[in-house]
Amino acid sequence: MYALTVRDHFDAAHSLRGYDGECQRLHGHTWDVEVTVEGTELDAIGIVYDFKTLKADLRSVLDDYDHQHLNEVPPFDAMNATAENLAREVYDRLRTVVSDVVTVTEVAVWESPIARLAYRP
Repeated sequence: MYALTVRDHFDAAHSLRGYDGECQRLHGHTWDVEVTVEGTELDAIGIVYDFKTLKADLRSVLDDYDHQHLNEVPPFDAMNATAENLAREVYDRLRTVVSDVVTVTEVAVWESPIARLAYRP
């Protein structure tokens, strides 16, 4: 099994509805997002999935969140824009973008350099 991981980021604001603390107020993050895909088959030149392609796949999802107030962007207009929900949403959207020669196995969201949340289906 080969595992390929890329990372990208976007800047966005959010507030946590119902949270008892400072994060209930509007605040922003530079969100780093890592995605890992896995596959077993190499192509004719020995690549499981092109890094460049995976970076473009991830960027196509993250562009919808960049410089937005996440609470106004579906589905976060109806659910809290937590790291947990963001990771799951990125995962769900990436599954429809990434080629079926690999499987998306993890999406990790970093709210800060020391705070990481990972979603694995």
